[in-house]
Amino acid sequence: MLPSPQRIAAEALRLVPRNAVSRFVGRAAGLRGPSRAVQQAVDAFVRAYDVDVSEAIVPPGGYRSFNEFFTRELVPGARPIDRDPDVWVSPADGKLEDFGPVDAGALFTIKGRPYDAVELLGDRALADRYRGGTYYIVYLSPRDYHRVHAPVTGPVTRLRYLGGTLYPVNSIGTDHVDRVFARNERVVVVQRSEAFGEVATVLVGAIGVGRIGIAFDPVESNIGAAPFDREIGSGPLLRAGDELGRFNLGSTVIGFLPPKTTLRVESPRGTAVRMGRALGRKEPR
Repeated sequence: MLPSPQRIAAEALRLVPRNAVSRFVGRAAGLRGPSRAVQQAVDAFVRAYDVDVSEAIVPPGGYRSFNEFFTRELVPGARPIDRDPDVWVSPADGKLEDFGPVDAGALFTIKGRPYDAVELLGDRALADRYRGGTYYIVYLSPRDYHRVHAPVTGPVTRLRYLGGTLYPVNSIGTDHVDRVFARNERVVVVQRSEAFGEVATVLVGAIGVGRIGIAFDPVESNIGAAPFDREIGSGPLLRAGDELGRFNLGSTVIGFLPPKTTLRVESPRGTAVRMGRALGRKEPR
């Protein structure tokens, strides 16, 4: 049997300098050109991916670069935030790819494939906090709004940047690249929530641009910076729905909640989700 086109694409990508290609694409997407040329590129993308631009804030004179469009801000009120203290909200627009328990060995499964929280988070002590807890994963397609927001209310206590490679995180990567989410570059943000305990939000980079920006810190991924692990203590206080970071051309968010309480995920796998709506709810043990 001949290999599938996705398998062929995945094998071809192994031969490509993926991080360097992504940096080149990022520079091109960030170039400021004539407004008409940028608008034509935006219009073509909107048609190809059926993007809802009615929700976006358009700067006076239009977008100055394609990436300015891609990381667009939404008009106030476009994403109402669920303020129930017993829910954690979706950190992004996208599709709820998977969710489930993290077992006593810090192992969990995404789309039938095993993952180790120690490898994904890059730290055993941090992963230990989520043994017996819950994970979820939201995939952002090219048409989605690409800013990421806090899923809970609480101060940021830790920020980690983990270097790595950059494979796609669509079906090419998830089906044909072993442990793709643990191999790609990623940024981990930990918040201390009164309702849920320490909650980790992992922003996973992907080929294309691969750059992740954080709203409260100048760190950016895939620009040649060294990985770091920074304990912040009582860092910036983020309310659920406050901006946490952004993707420059697409990727995935993986969240971890500790076993502080019983958690009920309220959306089925494969559901389209919107930032600010409840993903799950805590229940008393």
